[in-house]
Amino acid sequence: MNSVSFEIPKGKVTSLIGPNGAGKSTVMGMISRLIARDSGIITFEDQDISAWKSKELAKRLAILTQTNNIQMKLTVRELVTFGRFPYSAGHNTEEDEKIIDQALAYMELEAIQDQFIDELSGGQRQRAYIAMVIAQDTEYVLLDEPTNSLDIYHASKMMKIVRRLCDELGKTVVLVLHEINYAAFYSDYICAFVNGKIAKMGTVEEVMTKENLSEIYNVDFEIMEIEGRPLSIYY
Repeated sequence: MNSVSFEIPKGKVTSLIGPNGAGKSTVMGMISRLIARDSGIITFEDQDISAWKSKELAKRLAILTQTNNIQMKLTVRELVTFGRFPYSAGHNTEEDEKIIDQALAYMELEAIQDQFIDELSGGQRQRAYIAMVIAQDTEYVLLDEPTNSLDIYHASKMMKIVRRLCDELGKTVVLVLHEINYAAFYSDYICAFVNGKIAKMGTVEEVMTKENLSEIYNVDFEIMEIEGRPLSIYY
């Protein structure tokens, strides 16, 4: 990665977009410390992120990666309980259980909380993982391709949930997305990557233009508006 310098707007939804191999997931991995950086500085709350103790960082920043295939036989509630590990280390208090209940309720999972994860549909499974992130109770939430492998119905519902995390729970959400119309409709800011560099960074309206998208993706685009938001069509 090179020429990557940007600030994540607090209390907003920021989407990282760009072609395959542009560096989106790599940047996300570096921000979350899942990938070691080879140069530069990543500052989190005015401190080099490498200086944070893992337990303390996990109370402030949560990440959901593309690969969430847990091999253990877990129920939905057991999975969501993992979100409290940074606080209780497996010895949940009454307060921990209350937060778990709230996360399950928020994602409308109470009725299936005793079902096993491997028995759920893709949409239900994604909601369970989001509930785990909610239970972790961090201000910053990083989601790498949260709509991956979901059909249009469940992907749209997932993006509405992402918006609610910001608007209702006050989270700062950073997404990696391939579907640029989801990024346009549900984000506040967009950061576009090309060949490991930031090509454009700004509000949805600033980035989602015919000229910008055609340059980023190297295909022809047209832009129309739906409910005041730019919608792209490429050909």
